[in-house]
Amino acid sequence: MSRAPIWRAAVACALVIAAFLLTFTVPPRLGLDLRGGTQLVFEARDSATAKADADATDRALDVLRRRADALGVTDPTLVRSGERRIIVELPGVLDPRKAVDTIGKTAQLSFHPVLGPAEQGDTKALRDESGAPLSLGPAAISGDGVTDASERSDPQYGPSWFVTVGFRDGAAWQRLTGTAACEAVGDPKRRVAIVLDGEIISSPQVDQGVPCKTGIPGGSTSITGSFTHEEARDLAVLIKGGALPVPLTLVEQRTVGPTLGAAAIEASAQAGIAGVLLTAVFIVAVYRLSGLLATIALAAYGLISYAALVALGATLTLPGLAGFVLAIGMAVDANVLVFERAREEYARAPQRGLRAALQRGFGNAWSAVADSAVTTLLAAGLLFWLASGPVRGFGVTLAIGVLASLVSAMVITRALAQPVAGRVGPRLSGLGGAGRVREWVTRRDPALMARRKVWLAGAAVLVAAAVAGLWTQGLNLGVEFTGGRIVEFATGRTVSAEAAKQAVTEAGHPSAVVQASGDAVSVRTGPISGAEVVAVEQALDARFGDVTKQRDELIGPSLGEELRRNALIALLVALSAQLVYLAVRFRWTFGAATVLALVVDVAAVVGAFAWLGKPVDGVFLASMLTIIGYSINDKVVVFDRVREMWAARRGEPFERIVNSAILQTVPRTVNTGLGALFILAALAVFGGDSLHDFALALIIGILAGTASSAFVAGPAAIGLERLNRRPPPEPAKPKAPRRREGSGAVV
Repeated sequence: MSRAPIWRAAVACALVIAAFLLTFTVPPRLGLDLRGGTQLVFEARDSATAKADADATDRALDVLRRRADALGVTDPTLVRSGERRIIVELPGVLDPRKAVDTIGKTAQLSFHPVLGPAEQGDTKALRDESGAPLSLGPAAISGDGVTDASERSDPQYGPSWFVTVGFRDGAAWQRLTGTAACEAVGDPKRRVAIVLDGEIISSPQVDQGVPCKTGIPGGSTSITGSFTHEEARDLAVLIKGGALPVPLTLVEQRTVGPTLGAAAIEASAQAGIAGVLLTAVFIVAVYRLSGLLATIALAAYGLISYAALVALGATLTLPGLAGFVLAIGMAVDANVLVFERAREEYARAPQRGLRAALQRGFGNAWSAVADSAVTTLLAAGLLFWLASGPVRGFGVTLAIGVLASLVSAMVITRALAQPVAGRVGPRLSGLGGAGRVREWVTRRDPALMARRKVWLAGAAVLVAAAVAGLWTQGLNLGVEFTGGRIVEFATGRTVSAEAAKQAVTEAGHPSAVVQASGDAVSVRTGPISGAEVVAVEQALDARFGDVTKQRDELIGPSLGEELRRNALIALLVALSAQLVYLAVRFRWTFGAATVLALVVDVAAVVGAFAWLGKPVDGVFLASMLTIIGYSINDKVVVFDRVREMWAARRGEPFERIVNSAILQTVPRTVNTGLGALFILAALAVFGGDSLHDFALALIIGILAGTASSAFVAGPAAIGLERLNRRPPPEPAKPKAPRRREGSGAVV
């Protein structure tokens, strides 16, 4: 008796128990788009004295981390991205202006002797607190010489706050103040100028009680300037944090309100529950008891996927939640493949029994399941390496979902279904009949490939329509690809687009693109400043009242160009990677036919978005790469069956083999497609505006991908195979039976 089922059951139990413990003991790490806060992306620039390499960026990262800690932000996240970029996430910080001014300030601090009032035309002069120009000597102490700084208040000095500063070299401060003390009281030369980023923030006069040449001992001083508490704290943060080794430029900013994040979580949860319930009902209706067991395995899949995400410390973002929900629909595919192959095996040899049919179904389906997983992982890997922000989180979630689906179908479903298969009848198991779709296809037996030229002509018309949409309408590129700023506001009442546009125009932005939907207003402009965003908010509030900023995204022009380039590279690399993989795994003709079909799929989605005027952004890129992965899965299943049938029927015309393979895989295609469409329909209905376009792109892509498998990839493979001199694949050699040690008796 084989011990494999026992080991599978043990592994399945161990995985589920471990996932259960992780789920309820490790809290999830939510992204800023779900819990609210601000994300800033800084890019290091070369200066006259330092090069912005990885080492300089790391030192700048340490400075930013000290500043974020000193600000009191709860659980800030700071990481280096690439060689020059730093990503800063500040949960709960909803005022990006304050965050940028404090976190990203260059903070070049220095202490200078005052040489006297500046002469007329002195370009190096700096103005003091009252606006009077002063001529300063060389810096006596730099920011590196500061050891500590903190804000203080003392009722003896009035209600204002001041900042105390400690110096590493107390003698330098004593010499500086001792020289100034030699000047007459009231003379500007008796002052010490404290300069921050090229501006005099304070120029106190040395107290008249300080002796000449003696100076102020103790290595500390106080900076006064009628500061408020917040101003004194921010100044202390900058001084204590130290100077940045290289200048930083803000290239991206995202701010999301907590209410919008809570609504996104609720919408995603509703979509997930609705989609899973619909998928479960559908699977049980089609495959009966086997479908019920697969549904239990899918529940375990969801548990394992979530546990893997929290165990790895992955950040859950809104696209990540969408990927998690979508992966449930894709996980159905492996179960459907197994069950359809088991149905075929039982119909071919019912005398062997259901258990043998199911076992052979798992074995025969493994090739297509593995190839589908590899191609989807290629798309997920491209998302991770070439995308950024939340879209990268989608790639991580999708990859974990694919791996978990393999465990769900090939381990958990098998551990549950095989012991039951031998104890129930064929009808109750759901594997004894061919199924309505297969019976309908078998009864009609359409010769699809006899009209392959018509199908290819139809595909050409579809591509031409997409090109026409791109030519006449163009793509509505989001700020991620063009650079600029998009701000979303919630209003207390319904607002028309015309009224909102007029308010934004009065705020000084007549060229802004303004959209209104119910009580939500979206404003898209060029890269305007935070102060200008506040002016727009005030203009809307003055006209409509009770206006709240929900989302604020700023993308610099250079970053937008880079993201646009990376998006194009990602799509081209995805197509090339799929072609290479399929050429190695199957035949070059199959790979070329698949890529040709993928071009049609991509054209269908891009053309639809061009004609509809839908935004093309990072989430759209995620949907496109997912479509490529999903469509590849469908082609892999078809060509896997073509290869199998061609090897067994080498003398039969290739056209008839392709036609038969397509018809035999129709049940799997229909059932898998419906399972994914249930999930996507739930995302479109319950997911809100942020997920509606994502779901729409995937619905169009899945429909196009399903059709192109039969009507583009099949005919294209037939035409290309005429150019191929490679012989048909050899029949699979039967496996030699394993030699048993001992008598083989079982007690």
